[in-house]
Amino acid sequence: MQKIESEFNLLDEPWIMVMQKDHTVTEVSLRDALLQAHCYRGLSGELPTQDIAVLRLLLAVMHSVFYRVDENGETAPITKSSQAYDRWRTLWTGGRLPQKPIESYLEKYRDRFWLIDPERPFGQVPSADSGTPYKSSKLNGELSESSNKLRLFPLTAGKAKEGLTYAQAARWVLYLNGFDDTSSKPKGKNLPSPGAGWLGKCGLITAKGDSLFETLMLNFVLLRDVDEGVWQSVTPIWELDNARGSERTQIPQPDDQAALLTLQSRRILLQHENGIVYGYSLLGGDFFEPTNAFSEQMTLWHPMFKDSKKTNLIGYKPKRHNASRQFWRDFSAIAAQDENNHPPGIVTWHMRLYRHGCLDKGRLIAYSIASVQYGDKDFFVTDLFSDSLSFHLSMLSELNRVWRQMVINQISWSDSVAYAVGTLAADLDRAQGGDGKHPMEKEKAEYYYCIDMPFRKWLHELSPEDGELDEAIASWRTQAMGIARGLAKELIAGAGQSAFVGRTVTEKKNNEEIKLNYSAPKAYNRFLAQLNKLGR
Repeated sequence: MQKIESEFNLLDEPWIMVMQKDHTVTEVSLRDALLQAHCYRGLSGELPTQDIAVLRLLLAVMHSVFYRVDENGETAPITKSSQAYDRWRTLWTGGRLPQKPIESYLEKYRDRFWLIDPERPFGQVPSADSGTPYKSSKLNGELSESSNKLRLFPLTAGKAKEGLTYAQAARWVLYLNGFDDTSSKPKGKNLPSPGAGWLGKCGLITAKGDSLFETLMLNFVLLRDVDEGVWQSVTPIWELDNARGSERTQIPQPDDQAALLTLQSRRILLQHENGIVYGYSLLGGDFFEPTNAFSEQMTLWHPMFKDSKKTNLIGYKPKRHNASRQFWRDFSAIAAQDENNHPPGIVTWHMRLYRHGCLDKGRLIAYSIASVQYGDKDFFVTDLFSDSLSFHLSMLSELNRVWRQMVINQISWSDSVAYAVGTLAADLDRAQGGDGKHPMEKEKAEYYYCIDMPFRKWLHELSPEDGELDEAIASWRTQAMGIARGLAKELIAGAGQSAFVGRTVTEKKNNEEIKLNYSAPKAYNRFLAQLNKLGR
């Protein structure tokens, strides 16, 4: 058997894809991605989900360094919250990540960053050689076999389909560790099912700055969101004396950001030859109970109730994104502060940074979401989804709680308008002999599509510091009503002659049969009545 030599050290070799200030994309090393972060617009990998996996690696290095030493590299562990805010503020105002402490740390663990290595290959374990074998095409972010047979990269052809460069493989190893599906088979018997990779279970949300440096800092959460306490320890996967190689291992919920950010949901081993990765083998890796796993700072949360009346809250679980819903429609999940909502950790962190004067009051904050959509029992990937939203940071302050609630109320109000549009479409369909179900959902979706950009612009321009609440409400409702009326006129104009004649339908209501007449004029009058009830 040929001896494996160490190849492709991630500290030196270019593999992280970044966008430069001139909007060109290039590959840089792990070291340069951190030390030159202020020179780049941001990460720009093949997929938004891949960028999150890479972002978490960079953040793990930052936690490993700056939870232990200050900006000068002097030993100064963070042991209380005031130190965390001071450390964050110092790094932020510096405008770039300091070279000395990062260089010193990375050199200390240089041997743990070889992509190809006989003992500690990065993001992999040698014992995974007994796992389920796959070709490199699946590592390449290709959509797993599904009914639509779509590929994410239809332009990939020839040799590129048959193998990956080390740089590509390094990015996809991170992605696979976080987002892998459940198609792999266990080697051992009677082992628990870990489910999809941890990141695939989450409704991921990240903050985006004007540069990669700002993005890193805005996602660099130094305190727990639950009690504003410090993290217990700092132990990224590469600092362990021995890599964990056991298959499908349930571990305690991490109370360590570096450990969580480098969690290996899968045991992977790349298969390579002559500088090309042609496949890999895989086993299940580490997993933990997701309920109330609040050490995760980058997910939305869904409340869990003991009964259907939703009166007895028993905890929270990560809330996966719904690809059919625009991000702004879930604004309450990130901004509502009530007993049944747990905001994402990074949002709570930004509220605290604002309160402690670490961020400018007039700053706009941008959030991005991304997720992998899975098929039956997470057995295969069906789609990818990403979206973003921006608004003034001051919206998150305690003083502006009323503004956040106003936005939440306007979204709920817009849902009612969407329902009115959908009801009109359903009534017109019934007037022509249909059952109304498909047109209702179709036209509701069309309304949300039409108000999507106007709502984003309205939210972006809201300024609690110098705006008027009533004026903001009136501005949005005028736009939303106008769009609804326009869609209604299009629906009426497109209705057939039979819709204007109408028909009588027998329906059951409260166990009684009643006769209802549907026609275009009645449907339109009902629509106008619904809008009048909603007011302006």
